[in-house]
Amino acid sequence: MAHLLKNLTNSIWHAFHALQADATNTVAKSKLKVLTANIGTLIDLYGVEKGLEHYRSTPSLTFDQYIYYLQKEVFSSITDATSVQTLKTMEEGVDEICWLVCKKIYLERSHSVFDDHSVYQLFRIYCLLAETDSDATDSYLVIMHGDEVARIASHLVMSLGLQWDAADFSALSAAIGTFRFPTFLAVLESKYSGGNTLDIMALSEAIDDLYQIYIENVVKKGYLMKKGFLLPTLRYFWFVLRPGELTYYKDPQQKEPSGLILLNANCWADTVTNGGKPDRRFVLSTPVHRCIELMVEDHKGRLQWLAALQTAIQHSNEKIGYQRSLANQRRSLRQAVKQEKEETKLELQHERQARIAAEIQARKLETLSKEEGAKVQQLEDVKQKLELLLQEEKQALRDEEIVRSLQARVLREEWEKREQLERLQQEQQELLEMEKMKRMEFEQMQKKNEQQLQDAELRLQHLEAEREHLDTELRAAREKVKRAEETQFLLEAQIITRPLRGSERIRRTQSFIPTTKERPLSIEKIDSRPMTMQKNI
Repeated sequence: MAHLLKNLTNSIWHAFHALQADATNTVAKSKLKVLTANIGTLIDLYGVEKGLEHYRSTPSLTFDQYIYYLQKEVFSSITDATSVQTLKTMEEGVDEICWLVCKKIYLERSHSVFDDHSVYQLFRIYCLLAETDSDATDSYLVIMHGDEVARIASHLVMSLGLQWDAADFSALSAAIGTFRFPTFLAVLESKYSGGNTLDIMALSEAIDDLYQIYIENVVKKGYLMKKGFLLPTLRYFWFVLRPGELTYYKDPQQKEPSGLILLNANCWADTVTNGGKPDRRFVLSTPVHRCIELMVEDHKGRLQWLAALQTAIQHSNEKIGYQRSLANQRRSLRQAVKQEKEETKLELQHERQARIAAEIQARKLETLSKEEGAKVQQLEDVKQKLELLLQEEKQALRDEEIVRSLQARVLREEWEKREQLERLQQEQQELLEMEKMKRMEFEQMQKKNEQQLQDAELRLQHLEAEREHLDTELRAAREKVKRAEETQFLLEAQIITRPLRGSERIRRTQSFIPTTKERPLSIEKIDSRPMTMQKNI
């Protein structure tokens, strides 16, 4: 079967590496014949080493060539009908043969802590969890990933009752890088074997516990109380659970099991309830043993055993071991993460190259941009000049518009003035006509007034003549009045000088002087009449 050779590739590589005599990464066919004969004898094949003489014409083989020969001539005889137990026995036998070939290299070391059997157990664990890799010379290397080393070291440290320091191991793993078996063994012995409190028996038990978990695929082990078939009593047994089987012993030191319970997909395990509440007991049902009642010391242990039984039932029909399957899953996950990191790295490289190309392109574009900027600046200058010219042209157009508007306004004003002058001219003509009419009327009136003036002058002359006549009469009248007043004055003087007698009465004489009611016009009034007449004229 192909997966058996794949499981044994790491241990065969260690044996092949131990047989190398130089740094050519090849081993002589004579040495490989012994190893091939031992492997063939274990598989019940005899004489398979003779084919190496006719396999290729070279006196030595590389590891790839030797693995190809084993696949075609040795392991091809194993069919799928081979039982799982037979495959486990073959795998263990081949590992022992390979260990016999290479143990001299790994057991001869300074400051050894682990005994030879513990080193062999660690060798098998290492071959189970390690993976192959190629170096710069295209030769195979078997190395263990740091996560797997951390898993083994942490389990060993906690089995010894010590505290696991993950940060310290991360720093150590980063410094070492890859772990080959000598490095793996040296790290466990120097840092994770108990330090000053070295206990060989405790170390052997802790490594034996690791061996049972990883090589013997022990899922869980511990004491359980089992109810008997004939006598319904509960008895303590030491149970060891593996995928596909549950064995129990009277104590952990017993070699032969007291019983074996086979597990397959038709088995199931469930909790026993007591009054509706879960009990510490649980039932394991199998097609052969029917229901097997088991009991643990606490409820936490019951849940742990139920989960472990479910895991053992699920992996009961697998040809590949349980721990190897988990290791393959972890390896696939690491490869996926590594591939993702490589893809991310490639993407980063592509991005870096793209960034460099972009920077080069950016510099070119920057140069072009500067040139374009210079051209743009020139165009801006031309644009500014054109804008200035355009502004000047616009200003000229505005000035022209202003001039046109001013001319239009002047024309309007001139037209209005012309119309006003025409109106004034018309008005003047009308006024002139009116003046002519008035002049004619005035001339007529003047003629009429002249006629009236002539008439008035005639009347004035007549009045002057009358005035002179009246003045003459007035002077004569004044003379008369003056004489009359003098006469009156004389009379009054005579009257005053002669007193009256009692019987005499004053007689009024007739006088030419009028009374107050009949007073004559004064001289001023008479003189003013001719002046009034002159004014009226």
